[in-house]
Amino acid sequence: MAKWVVTAKKADFNQIGEKFHIDPVIARIIRNREIVGDENIDEFLHGTIDKLHAPTLLKDAERAADILRYKIDSKQRIRIIGDYDIDGVCSTYILYAGLNSLGADVDTVIPHRIHDGYGMNNHMIEEAHEAGIDTILTCDNGIAAKEQITYAKSLGMTVVVTDHHEVPYEVQEDGSRRECPPPADAVIDPKQADCIYPFDGICGAAVAYKLIQVLLDGQNRTEVEPLMQELLAFAAFATVGDVMELIDENRIIVRYGLQQISQSANIGMRALLAVNGLQDKPLSAYHIGFVLGPCLNATGRLDTASRALRMFQTADRAEAVTIAGELKELNDNRKNMTLQGTKQAIEVIEGSALKDDKVLVVYLPDCHESLAGIIAGRLRERYYKPVFVLTRSEDGVKGSGRSVEAYHMYDKMSECKELYTKYGGHKMAAGVSMPEENVEKFRTYLNEHCGLTAEDLEEKIHIDVPMPMSYVTAGFVKQLLVLEPFGNGNPKPVFAQRNLRLLRGRILGKNSNVGRYTVEDDTGRQFEMMYFGNMDAWHDFLTKQFGQEAYDRLYQGRGGEIRIHVIYYPDLDVYQGRERLQMIMQDYCCVQ
Repeated sequence: MAKWVVTAKKADFNQIGEKFHIDPVIARIIRNREIVGDENIDEFLHGTIDKLHAPTLLKDAERAADILRYKIDSKQRIRIIGDYDIDGVCSTYILYAGLNSLGADVDTVIPHRIHDGYGMNNHMIEEAHEAGIDTILTCDNGIAAKEQITYAKSLGMTVVVTDHHEVPYEVQEDGSRRECPPPADAVIDPKQADCIYPFDGICGAAVAYKLIQVLLDGQNRTEVEPLMQELLAFAAFATVGDVMELIDENRIIVRYGLQQISQSANIGMRALLAVNGLQDKPLSAYHIGFVLGPCLNATGRLDTASRALRMFQTADRAEAVTIAGELKELNDNRKNMTLQGTKQAIEVIEGSALKDDKVLVVYLPDCHESLAGIIAGRLRERYYKPVFVLTRSEDGVKGSGRSVEAYHMYDKMSECKELYTKYGGHKMAAGVSMPEENVEKFRTYLNEHCGLTAEDLEEKIHIDVPMPMSYVTAGFVKQLLVLEPFGNGNPKPVFAQRNLRLLRGRILGKNSNVGRYTVEDDTGRQFEMMYFGNMDAWHDFLTKQFGQEAYDRLYQGRGGEIRIHVIYYPDLDVYQGRERLQMIMQDYCCVQ
């Protein structure tokens, strides 16, 4: 079970509430997100597009724009090389649409996950050169492509890099780091040490969006404005899909971008909304992260991400709808394959010495290599440890890692980079390729040098407010919307209620995977509570702690002896125009 910790930040919540016309509980949640000072609170609540940071602050943004303008004016051919995930597809589309609006001779290439791997390779450089391409423009990749860019330059090509990943570095004798950016004609990446951009947490698509802003500066505003609104939708889509922290300007990008997605004029975006039943409906970050985004990722995992890009580029509605349907079907297949792969990984861990490791390195030779990252994420959630899932590929072993807060995955991997043929990533996620014989060496090194303590590997749930359910009203639930968009860096608020009695329960859902309960607090007030989590684990908890008879009576409508503490989130269930309060249980424990 996770450890519950109450967040106890100090402030005058009543005063903040009065000043900004919000409930004091909302004010406390904002303080818990480290939003302090009137200006920052106002921006958090009401931040507008004009609060986005100036794109010219990005190192080399103006230089890159000058290069691209010259290439467009001189009719030189430009090729955009993207990536096969959500961020890669969206950033490729943003650059393509922006350059195309200026009449550029531009085309796009997205690497095939299995045949090409991540980012550029020399074969792609050669193909571009043979095709008469003058300029390569990367997006969501390129910062680690020193060898490939050196090769392109040797062929007389121009290279512009736009990326957001960590800059490769070498550790000097004195322990300092020396960055090793690629020798491109312009390198735009906010993570460069000498880049003065005030926020380095933007995704690749946001970097691409910023470059197009600089490139279109000075153009007719009436013509540019609709295009930039459309491209903002793609930057928002990628920000959520690439799990960027929803803080600083990412919050503004996503808040406004979600509005643009729901009313998008892009035929492909509308088709994707339609096949998922979301057309003309208000969207949240949840819909991007768990419904729409996985459709884009699925094509990059099981097919080719070029198909997703084509969906956004096409002017043919029938083609867009066909592709969107295929992406949804691919995602449904991906879900089933992920379940099987996760089950196999758990069996490997539980049946070996791996279960005692602090960093899990699981080798699944026959697993589809594109699923490694998703499975690693599922294992991270189950074990709360850094996890790498490795699979057999055409040229050795490939894998993906997902980390926990206390473990900087990229830095730790960099300590034994001699084991890899290729690697990259950031604090919370990474990708790697290596010879098969290095798998065990990789596992051994990471575990011997991880520096993780037992406390680091204890999952913590931070409670924003210990708040009785009796405090909740429909108005309070609606006011919680001012805190959206929720996601990484700005999670849904967490509330806690002590001493709830479970009176009645029903199991719902086609797969019996939802529970609905009537609960009662110490004052005798009753509430409806839903649970959408692991029902098997929940039922196992109930029978072990309170006995089979108490469990049976609960579902017979004769409960009352089961008392628990819960973590919950209040919600409004709207049916046929009527609103009904319900509490969503997120975690539980015994009353001691």
